[in-house]
Amino acid sequence: MYSYYFLQMKNYLLILGSCLVQFITGDAFIQKDKKYLLITDQSQNRILIADADAGKITWEWKPENDGVLPKDTKWFSAPSDVKPVYNGKYLLIVASGGGVALVRISDKKTMFYAYAGGNTHSAEVLPDGNIVTASSTANYLMVFNTDTLNFHDSLYQKKIYLPFAHNVVWDQKRQLLWSAGRNKLYTYKYNFNCLKPDLILADSTVLPDRDAHDLYPVYGKDQLWLTTLGGVFSVNPSTKKVTAIEASSIKDIKNVSSGPDGYATIMMQPKTSWWSDEIKDDKGKTIFKLEGLKIYKARWLLTDTFSYPLLSGVKICR
Repeated sequence: MYSYYFLQMKNYLLILGSCLVQFITGDAFIQKDKKYLLITDQSQNRILIADADAGKITWEWKPENDGVLPKDTKWFSAPSDVKPVYNGKYLLIVASGGGVALVRISDKKTMFYAYAGGNTHSAEVLPDGNIVTASSTANYLMVFNTDTLNFHDSLYQKKIYLPFAHNVVWDQKRQLLWSAGRNKLYTYKYNFNCLKPDLILADSTVLPDRDAHDLYPVYGKDQLWLTTLGGVFSVNPSTKKVTAIEASSIKDIKNVSSGPDGYATIMMQPKTSWWSDEIKDDKGKTIFKLEGLKIYKARWLLTDTFSYPLLSGVKICR
C-alpha cells in the first residue's frame, strides 16, 4: 500500500516539475535544453522564434494575423526590436512604422499595442507595467499608461525629448531607466505614477563614439552592451565607465546579445542596407542563416535579471 502511494506521489511531483519548467521557459514548444533566437524579420514584417541548433523557425507573429486591427497593421512595418519580458513568456515588440506591442508567446495574443511613431527602435516594461519606447528620427522617448483591457479606446502618453533615441533599458537595482542617443548616455528617474507616467532626467555621460544604437543587458552581469556607429562597448552602471570590446567586426553593429556558458555572443551586422539573412557571433561564426530573411536584430530568448525580478508576472496599470 505504501509503495502505491509513493508511486502516486512520485508521478504527481514529476507532473508538477514539468509544469514548473514550462512556466519558467515560457511555452510547451520551448524545450529547456535548446537555444532559441528572437528575430525581427523585415522581409514579411514579422517576429520569429528560431531553434538555433536545428536552424528552423518554430514560431511567428504577424500583426495582421494576431490581433492588430487592419487599420493599424502598417504601424508594424519594418520590425526593429524584440525583447523577452515577464519571465520569457511575453515579447515586447517595436517597429519602424511606429508600433509597439506586448505579445503572449503561448497563443500569440497581442495583449497591448499602441502607436509611438517617429521610427520606433526600442521599448521597455517599467516596474508597474507601463511601457516606454524610443523613437530615433523624432528624437523622443514616450511613456504609455499600459492598460491591456482598454487600450483601443484611449490611453495616456507622454513624450520626453532625447536626440536620436534608439534604446531603453530599465535597471531594477538602481531604479533608473538607461537610454543612449547620439554621443551621450542618459539616466532617467521614473515617477511611478501609474495613470500619468513620466521620466525625469537624472544625468548624462559623454560617450567615446557617436550615433549610439543598441543598449542591452549583458547576460548574468551588472553590465550593459552598447553599440555605436563605429564600435561595441560595455558599460559599468555603477561607475558609468565605458570600455571598448574587441570582436571580428565592430562597425555598424545593430545589436549584441549574450547568454550563459555554451551561448555565443551575437553581434548583428547588416549585409545589405540595414539587414542580413544570417546571424553571426563576435568571432564572425554563423549561428543561424535562412535565405530570404531580412534580419534587423536578433536576441537570445533568455530571462533578463538586470531589468526584471525572477518569476515576475504581467502587471496591468489602470
